[in-house]
Amino acid sequence: MSPKRSLKTSAALLGAVTLALTTASAASAAPRSPGGWQESGTSYVNSLTGSQGLASKADGSLLYRGLGSIPLDLRIKGWGHIGDPDIARGHTFDAYQGGDDAKSKMYAVTTPGGQRYLYEHPLDPGEKLNNSFAAVSPDAQWLVSGEWGDQNRLQVFPAPLLNSSTPPTGGTLAQAGQISLDKPVRDIQGCDFASDTRLVCASNDASKELFPEDRPVLQVDLERPLDGKPVTGRVSSLFASPQRSICSGSFETEGVDYDSERRTLRVEVVPPSVCLVTTAVYAYKPTTG
Repeated sequence: MSPKRSLKTSAALLGAVTLALTTASAASAAPRSPGGWQESGTSYVNSLTGSQGLASKADGSLLYRGLGSIPLDLRIKGWGHIGDPDIARGHTFDAYQGGDDAKSKMYAVTTPGGQRYLYEHPLDPGEKLNNSFAAVSPDAQWLVSGEWGDQNRLQVFPAPLLNSSTPPTGGTLAQAGQISLDKPVRDIQGCDFASDTRLVCASNDASKELFPEDRPVLQVDLERPLDGKPVTGRVSSLFASPQRSICSGSFETEGVDYDSERRTLRVEVVPPSVCLVTTAVYAYKPTTG
């Protein structure tokens, strides 16, 4: 993911700017997107504890993650960044990233009972250290993750703890067959499964070089459900992430979530300048089906 703002800076800004500053910038709903999604609402979350990602729980409530969500013991061990999380069968999956000299990335799985297990993946040759998100397949057997920059793949691992091939109490995690993309993507901040053969992903790419949209929400259609073997994914762009704020400057697209029970897609966008203390969460409903 992109370079992160410090916890100290975010905390200072939180004390200076209120939630009302950002909510005052709310504009009329965006027009219908070309991908079959209609914007249905906007909410706001404290960026310190919610700007890095979100995941829907079985009861419809939302789990958020931000810099302030990193437990002290993991921060002390060098895991200074947390990505977009996911929830599968009551288990919470968090993606952790170390510093610029990191030789591994880590996934933490927290059981419904609150027990946390750590799974570390030593970087393979050519693999970037970024660990932007965790997305668990609908059958709860495979974990998809991603790197920063221009990529022609998404990484796939056995889902820690839920896939019987992984150690039952934490340990080393090796890659399975990756998802090869039919066209490159850039700066993917989060992905989530919409079905066993479809992911939705949030890109922070504002260049319009790869897709017509600024910071597009992308769709990745798999040739078959994940099974641990290499698979191809077809990439298409759905719509541009909203960029609405009274503050001017660069926005940052972050986490994405699809609540299959309530058929709701959500995308997080961090506004620029002092408005960054509050993250906007845009909700979408399908226009057909």
